[in-house]
Amino acid sequence: MPSAVVSIGRLYAITPDETDTVELLRKVRLALLGGARMVQYRNKTAAAALRLKQAEALRELTREFAVPLVINDDVVLAQQVDADGVHLGGADGGVADTRALLGSGKLIGVSCYNRLALAHEAVRQGADYVAFGSFFPSTVKPGAVVAPPDLLRQARRELAVPLVAIGGITPQNGVQLLAAGANALAVISAVFAAADIEQAARQFSNLKFP
Repeated sequence: MPSAVVSIGRLYAITPDETDTVELLRKVRLALLGGARMVQYRNKTAAAALRLKQAEALRELTREFAVPLVINDDVVLAQQVDADGVHLGGADGGVADTRALLGSGKLIGVSCYNRLALAHEAVRQGADYVAFGSFFPSTVKPGAVVAPPDLLRQARRELAVPLVAIGGITPQNGVQLLAAGANALAVISAVFAAADIEQAARQFSNLKFP
């Protein structure tokens, strides 16, 4: 398992859709200053050229902070910018095929929604971490399936890889997810839509296991 998984930390920052690359870098830098220990580049609206430009810039920024960068849903882009890994959704291909393309030294995370069986299969194929959610209503994915905190408790008993929780998470409601077994909280809006991004990130980074 790549050593980068160990440093996943409390806050797993997922980038917002931002067309202005300078502004994106400003926001992500603030999140990193606030203690984000992993960054996922996710932009569902940008053209390929912009995605490449932004991913390259984020690759340099995350190296400055010694924080892993993973690319959402795009193995080719991850290879182009030498990212630390990829995060796969339910329809983004198998872990085994992705591992064959990326090699053993890269991270592979998988969204498993509210399906523990999917997580077991992802781990069997070599996933380094799995993500569950949405645990709370999400403005980014308002129609997302709902995952109960008990899913994290069961996954913690049955799986040895880090667990990431996602979906409408705030510092206030995130505590119960850490208590249920999450290793990290994946966040977009509660950090990047905050008036003070660095402080918002620090609130997540300072959360303790109950």
